[in-house]
Amino acid sequence: MTQSMGTVVFSHGKESGPWGAKITAMAAVAQDLRLAVLSVDYRGIDDPLARVQKLIEVGSGVATPMVLVGSSMGGHVSAAAARRLEARGLFLLAPAFYMPGYEAYTPQDVGCPAAIVHGWHDTVVPVEHSIRWAREHRAALHVLDAEHRLENQIPAIRRLLRSFLDELGFVPELA
Repeated sequence: MTQSMGTVVFSHGKESGPWGAKITAMAAVAQDLRLAVLSVDYRGIDDPLARVQKLIEVGSGVATPMVLVGSSMGGHVSAAAARRLEARGLFLLAPAFYMPGYEAYTPQDVGCPAAIVHGWHDTVVPVEHSIRWAREHRAALHVLDAEHRLENQIPAIRRLLRSFLDELGFVPELA
């Protein structure tokens, strides 16, 4: 059975904006699949809990099944909001999990399938944090030859997102 229309909701990282290169590239994948796209603007909101609250408020207005996509702090925010928003899936890029002093805030109860893309050479969020979270939650894990921003891996990220959406039933079957 083919899944009806859905929405992909993007959450950017702390130092980024709602329409950076990665989000723009991933949004094109979602739009090609006739999915709605929403990118939340967190600029000026440094507190992760305030970002989670904003995502819950914005996401509560989305009536269709949704997939949350987040990068770095946006990955943490997406995971923290996933259960409340009844997300169908989480696609996370170098999520800020188990950060020093904030380990207890790493989201644990997400309630949906998750996939993580992380760079082997990440000096901002150690790849070991994603390996640990993926192991604990049986999430798909893709570790690429990249730094934290994953900018050299956008084509791979696009393919991985499309595959993840397909696994969730958001890719229409060929007639």
